[in-house]
Amino acid sequence: MSGPRRIELTPGYLLHHRPWRDTSRILEVFTREHGRLTLFARGVRGPAAKLAPLLQPFQMLLLSWSGRGEAPALTGAERAEAAGVPLPAACLLPAFYLNELLLKLTTRHDPLPQLFDHYHQALTGLRQEAGLEPALRLFEKRLLEALGYGLALSAEAGSGEAVDPERFYLFRTAQGLVPAAAGAPGALAGRSLLALEAEDLAGPRALEDARLLLKAALDACLEGRPLVTRVVARALVRRGISP
Repeated sequence: MSGPRRIELTPGYLLHHRPWRDTSRILEVFTREHGRLTLFARGVRGPAAKLAPLLQPFQMLLLSWSGRGEAPALTGAERAEAAGVPLPAACLLPAFYLNELLLKLTTRHDPLPQLFDHYHQALTGLRQEAGLEPALRLFEKRLLEALGYGLALSAEAGSGEAVDPERFYLFRTAQGLVPAAAGAPGALAGRSLLALEAEDLAGPRALEDARLLLKAALDACLEGRPLVTRVVARALVRRGISP
């Protein structure tokens, strides 16, 4: 009979945590080599807990765990790199949005190393304030691709004709891109679609079209499940606060 599985110092991020018993937590982590998984972290709450300062979101960690089953026990954690510039306050809610997408749309124990790298890159962009909207849109696009729902952005559905940068299109979740009149509700500029395909989002129209398209595609994947971060962002906007 084989013993408990032991993993030592694998790169990962903390996505979410919740209290468990008196001094422990249940962690949802996203690791490069083992995908998303749940870990039980004992004795990590309270002033004497040595790991408490480390177990924070948006900081790459080296995680160790041991145990059988779906939720092994955390045995160690350390920083994967020197503590860098913290996320700007304006980027915290968008960063939690990325975490929520991973929690809702990835499957436990499914390694997605390229998606892990994209997540790390997105956080780096937010931390360096390299452009909030482009960082979010590119991560959404790459997430869909990693999950097998990548968008065909350079060809029309059905006919297969190349997207014309001077024309307009509607996105149908069950089909893809179909031609539309310039003033049709929800019409997306061909130029914007090609910019998203090339991951070169410059200008307000390209960013807005990308937001609308990717939201529709992600909503189809979520199958009606709400995103708490979206609800919070809308509430802040109603109160006149920039999320």
